[in-house]
Amino acid sequence: MPCPVQHNADGIPLVHAIPEDVQADRERLHQEGPLTRVELPGGVMAWATTHHEVSKQTLNDPRLVKSVDHWADYQNGVVTKEWPLMATIPTDGVNMLALDGDAHRRLRTLTAAPFSARRVERLRPRIERLTALYLDALEERAHEPQDLKSLFTFKVPIGVIAELYGIEEKEGVDLGEMYAKLFSGTTEPGEHIEIYGALFQFFTEVVARKRATLDECDDFTADLIRTGSEGEDGLDDMEIVVTLLTVVAAGHETTVNLLTNAVRALLKHPEQHELLKRGEVSWEDVVEETLRYDPPNNVMMFRFATEDIEVAGRTIKKGEALMTHYGAATRDRAEFGEDVHVFDPKRTRGRHITFGYGPHICPGAPLSRLEAGIILPMLFERFPDLRLAVPDEELEVVAALASNSLKEFPVVLRPRDA
Repeated sequence: MPCPVQHNADGIPLVHAIPEDVQADRERLHQEGPLTRVELPGGVMAWATTHHEVSKQTLNDPRLVKSVDHWADYQNGVVTKEWPLMATIPTDGVNMLALDGDAHRRLRTLTAAPFSARRVERLRPRIERLTALYLDALEERAHEPQDLKSLFTFKVPIGVIAELYGIEEKEGVDLGEMYAKLFSGTTEPGEHIEIYGALFQFFTEVVARKRATLDECDDFTADLIRTGSEGEDGLDDMEIVVTLLTVVAAGHETTVNLLTNAVRALLKHPEQHELLKRGEVSWEDVVEETLRYDPPNNVMMFRFATEDIEVAGRTIKKGEALMTHYGAATRDRAEFGEDVHVFDPKRTRGRHITFGYGPHICPGAPLSRLEAGIILPMLFERFPDLRLAVPDEELEVVAALASNSLKEFPVVLRPRDA
């Protein structure tokens, strides 16, 4: 169902912070691909990959780097720190999301242990307890409309982050709310800088607190501090703080959106839900198809060309920015077949790259998958008849270009007529 994309006066597609229809927007941009010039909010120009193979190719190309030192528009002042979408682009020299090559490999290696399968699996009992706790809290109003996002799919993952970091649950909730605002794309000019400063101060205090009681701590934060104490190449406090800040940014919102989008997909496609109930598809199948069909992260911004690069018959010039449009890439027929608009957990063709590809593949993917594999079955076991409280078309998308999130997710967990 190709639809015309809105274009600027030069015929370049416009990419809005608030797409009217997320799925249609992905299809429209996919039709412009595999590599297209786009205009972002504020008139900022960039390139976007919108097909699967080209996205993989560029994500793994060492000539495209993460450091804003190579972004001509930023260095020349065309884009300033006040641009609202700068919240999605790390500009410091200690964030592994902004590093490449040896510097990036060093940080990935030093922070790998806390994301190991063993560390992640140790969180299973806590995830199960948190899930049961918040399911219990939903019982009192189970017959009435409730916002499943704010009361459940937000609270459990942020509780897991709090457990992972060794901080109080209330601190975790405050963090989640700050990050939601940080990445909304609708902050006032310069407001994201204030939020980032508050986050930096919070994590600085957490590290100081942990360091003072390190022998009593067994959590992600303590692991990073101990790594910093092991040899002269260990993490310094600045790197620890920025790593903590980055992990929440990369992991929490993704998991919240994955959970919400999976529930939405099952409610919107009852025939697939029936296959799940009959055991003809697994929860793992549902999670992976959700990551393909309705990915929690819509766009990854940015990589910058260190030289002129030929891609898909076009030239990304030195200093230009490239974003990966994961949402558009999910519409690639060559990878997934002609039925890309269908939510099909039995799909065997294609392999999504929603958690990234290449050196910067998301280290938190195992934790996100573990959470979804625990939380979703427990939700539907407790409330097998849950349904939307409003028509699906009335659900409102959050104003965020990078992520794919609903503002609210009103459901009735135990309908009286079920």
